Amino acid sequence: MTSSEQPMRSAPPATSWREELRETARLSLPMALTQLGQIAMMTTDLAMIGRLGAEAVAAAALAHTLLFVSFALGLGLASAVSPLVAQAHGAGDARDVTRAVQAGLWTVLITGAPLTALQLAGEPILIALGQERQTAALAGRYLAGLGWCLIPAWAFLALRGFMGALDRPMPALWITLVAIPANALLAYALIHGALGMPRLDILGAGVATTIVNLSMLAATAWICLRARPFAQYRLLDGIGRLDAPLMRRLLAVGLPIAGAYLLEIGVFSAAALLMGLISTTALAAHQIALQVAAILFMIPFGVSLAATVRVGQALGQGDARAGRRAGFVAIAMGLGVMAALTMVIAATRHRIPGLFLGDGTAIADVAATAELVAALLLLGVTFFMADGTQTVAAGALRGLQDTRVPMLIAAMSFWGVGFLGAVVAGFALGLGARGVWMGLSAGLIVYAVLLVWRFDALTRHTGCMSDVRN
Repeated sequence: MTSSEQPMRSAPPATSWREELRETARLSLPMALTQLGQIAMMTTDLAMIGRLGAEAVAAAALAHTLLFVSFALGLGLASAVSPLVAQAHGAGDARDVTRAVQAGLWTVLITGAPLTALQLAGEPILIALGQERQTAALAGRYLAGLGWCLIPAWAFLALRGFMGALDRPMPALWITLVAIPANALLAYALIHGALGMPRLDILGAGVATTIVNLSMLAATAWICLRARPFAQYRLLDGIGRLDAPLMRRLLAVGLPIAGAYLLEIGVFSAAALLMGLISTTALAAHQIALQVAAILFMIPFGVSLAATVRVGQALGQGDARAGRRAGFVAIAMGLGVMAALTMVIAATRHRIPGLFLGDGTAIADVAATAELVAALLLLGVTFFMADGTQTVAAGALRGLQDTRVPMLIAAMSFWGVGFLGAVVAGFALGLGARGVWMGLSAGLIVYAVLLVWRFDALTRHTGCMSDVRN
């Protein structure tokens, strides 16, 4: 590699809180927009499925429950690419950048094969979990198309993490922005049999998502291999050889991330099953309100990704103060954004259900679902703010490659507080769907507080950065 082809080094760390805020915002905005774009595709699918009836919405909720439990494992492994690349980039080690990306791609490929097969057995799994046969059959039909998206989605996330860690998040954003209308058009055509496509109803929504994810991966891979500065890292060089040391390191960072995701997504999946035991209306309302929460979550999650990069680069450069400053600036930014968005949701909570359920509010079950959605969104005031805070704090800790203790905190918060609280409030106290959300909110608040405390404890002394790095 000639001197003109040397990969770029990371920018010098920020020297003030104001400068760090500017850099974090610059990196966060395209990452958050990319996340919003991805959730927009899922929301579009849900809105289209909603026109098929409340039972189809409930089926989509069950399908997403199974998918997300599996998706969390690969998501954690793909997420580990970003802190490893950020640290190597901060240290100016181009070879370790390439090795980290390759290890991430191999890991998600190996993990994805059995988990894809699991999605195709969705219907009998849901029946075994006590769900209604007709709803489980619809969910299984949806998963028959949707389940194939796991590997391409994970690989896209790994390459997106590589781009973001090099301070170049824009290509992933442009790809996502193109994918949004493409997904909407393809989903509509396959659901309703338009534009010469076969009519596949709920299956069509899943097939469209898989096709679009494959296309996004192809576009991202082409850019990484052909466009500067990404092509300079020569991601295909030696990719046929498994790098055991790097894969072990990636697993050491990524598996606890996956564990924390599984614990979090698992408790929300369990909450969906609890809602199914209450009523189909409760399950549909929960899915819609949770989809709104997921949309809001994408903004602080984008800030979280930026926090991982900024803290990781500081780790690579050995600058403890810059790492601490980067983490707390990101946490404050995430909390402030979520506070503002939460006020908007509370003010518009009675209008939001119509975006998913159409104009049929005169129908009894639809009207009851819309009313319950509005109630859950009002309860979500503390839910949303705690959720935003915890994800940014978790991202800052990932930048330090501190993932095992946060996983233990997640277990205690989500299951010891959140799920237990949901069962007690929802069933023992007879508060139903509202009680389930109260329990979930309590778990999120505890998780957020403990993660912020953890980051503060690790970065209070300047020696921690060198300890982590070594």
